[in-house]
Amino acid sequence: MNASLREPVDASHRQRVLRALGLTPWVRRAPANRPVGEAQPASGIVAGTSAGADCVVILPAGCTTRELDLLGRALSAGGAMLARAARLTVSDGQLAASVPEARAYLVFGEAQAHALGRGLPAAALHRAQIVLADEPSLLLTRADAKRRLWSALRSLRRALATAGD
Repeated sequence: MNASLREPVDASHRQRVLRALGLTPWVRRAPANRPVGEAQPASGIVAGTSAGADCVVILPAGCTTRELDLLGRALSAGGAMLARAARLTVSDGQLAASVPEARAYLVFGEAQAHALGRGLPAAALHRAQIVLADEPSLLLTRADAKRRLWSALRSLRRALATAGD
């Protein structure tokens, strides 16, 4: 069959054929025709940090690749809500960016908890579920730190699930 002789297929026919094949068509959420000069959304540390976020992860600055990999895998195991959580870093006792209000905060280390306390208003601290975990460097070397991380993730998931109802 010659490709030039084919007639274009309309959208309704395409939908019927895909449904008959048992395929779910995916629809692109972002506009496909973005101007060339327009900046892409940031995919870095503070992505998705709008007000009313579900969870924010507070990390110490200077985490190694192994530590970040371990944390990424642990957060992914905690579910999509935790895997997509915004991540902020603390250096010299100060947060690298402004802290968004969220329903829950997962804080790695006591110094990061103090920085979070200084960065959020008291009302936001009172409303939020704050879960403290060990520093990422301890997670690589100590089994009890990993155990505490898993229990922290479990309690955080429960808190987010009950708050979402």
